[in-house]
Amino acid sequence: MSTSTPAPAWWRHAAIYQIYVRSFADGDGDGTGDLAGVRDRLPYLRELGVDALWFNPWYVSPLADGGYDVADYRDIDPVFGTLAEAEQLIAEAHGHGLRVIVDLVPNHCSDQHPWFREALAAGPGSAARERFWFVSGGEEPPNDWQSYFGGPAWTRLPDGDWYLHMFAPEQPDLNWENPDVRAEFEDILHFWLKRGVDGFRIDVAHGLAKKAGLPDAGPDPDPTDLPYQDVAEVHEIYRSWRKILDSYPGERTFIGEVWLPTPGQSAQYLRPDELHSAFNFEFLCCPWEAAALRGVVDFTLTAHAPVGAPPTWVLSNHDTIRHVTRYGRADTSFDMAAPRLLDPSDPGLGRRRARAAALLTLALPGGVYVYQGDELGLPEVQDIPDELIQDPKFARTNGENRGRDGCRVPLPWTAEGPSLGFSDSAELWLPQPAGWASSSVAAQTADPASVLNLYRTALAVRRARLEKLPESLTWLESPPGTLSFARGDFRCLVNLSAASVPLPAGEVLLSSVPLEQDLVPADACVWTLARS
Repeated sequence: MSTSTPAPAWWRHAAIYQIYVRSFADGDGDGTGDLAGVRDRLPYLRELGVDALWFNPWYVSPLADGGYDVADYRDIDPVFGTLAEAEQLIAEAHGHGLRVIVDLVPNHCSDQHPWFREALAAGPGSAARERFWFVSGGEEPPNDWQSYFGGPAWTRLPDGDWYLHMFAPEQPDLNWENPDVRAEFEDILHFWLKRGVDGFRIDVAHGLAKKAGLPDAGPDPDPTDLPYQDVAEVHEIYRSWRKILDSYPGERTFIGEVWLPTPGQSAQYLRPDELHSAFNFEFLCCPWEAAALRGVVDFTLTAHAPVGAPPTWVLSNHDTIRHVTRYGRADTSFDMAAPRLLDPSDPGLGRRRARAAALLTLALPGGVYVYQGDELGLPEVQDIPDELIQDPKFARTNGENRGRDGCRVPLPWTAEGPSLGFSDSAELWLPQPAGWASSSVAAQTADPASVLNLYRTALAVRRARLEKLPESLTWLESPPGTLSFARGDFRCLVNLSAASVPLPAGEVLLSSVPLEQDLVPADACVWTLARS
């Protein structure tokens, strides 16, 4: 009697497409993306070949931080649609074979959330204020913590109390030592799980717990031991959540935004009774250098192995500079604290490297994330007029940090029209740059050599050949400045050097650029199948 090995859970190898709803597609013609626009484009996403969709926050929000300031976790912001439309979208996505992951924002809410408004009205010392971090008295902030968006992490109210906000003042931090907060989010999980979502991406997953007494960070803090992130008590929260998630059928999943200094720290969130996977920011931030990339891959695989979690790989998201632009710069690394938003970039070089990076990323074991527009090879938009910038980082830093709007510009769908098919309106919430018509979905669909068609082919090959392989790889000998590895009979070689290198023996499955006879050009990647 033969036995077969069960297929790995879908989330261990999934290709997940990130949808920033405001900028994906506009269905009602008001210049802002919405759920109707997403529903119209579900066939496109199915044909792209991804497995799941991750939606940035679609909840009721004043949009002080792009929806990460939530006023109601159980309803859809009218800008995007209705709860009924969200339920229809979930069902329709499932009909297309696409799973749905929604963003959950548990570290903070909006200052317009009923709880915070109640806390303001109730006054100092009230039970309503215990759901947040309120500290009374004093002319100076309670400690030296700085907001991730710039400036102090504390705001003082007229009644003398200070409240904590690790992001914008419109985003007060919730106090996860308070039982009301625990109970509320457990109910929110149930609310969306009952509506069929397949998982949650947890925003600032490392930040919910704070050190007792809210001590100073100090003038020279240890980045691996900060009082406002990666505090041990956070793990108990996720253990309790995991019990809720596991009580539902269908392989539901938790994905953590765990932005910590080392993969080893991040892996602690992926123990079998906590989160399923987490974003690999070390890979995203890594420069386009063979030794550095290999080091990150090795460290990632080593850190994930003891907890049995799958690695993940990502090149861009809604908070970072698009990798087409990063890879065209002299310094190809990325640092969220110093993003160098206006550094000059060679668009041709950046796009060539981005094509190679896409094949490298899709060849690695584990899961992969594709941020909307990655599949079009879109660059960062660096010339948004100051008066149109909406990211709160711009105001909080007095214009020193131009923020993240450059990677959030509405997508081009057609080569014609006032907004290139994004909307019936020419007035968009963020302006599209000149010259994007050639990068549109329509233009690239008609071009066999386009970035879009490269992604479509690569995702199809990945699904057919790589998803059932073990979550491991074997490094192969290759010329200096290159990376080469095997997964079964599959081979991947990426040339990060300045010169062409010999093409490995075997059947060519796919290459990021045309090959030069038996050579792999500089800044190119090739997939081959070893001959038996």
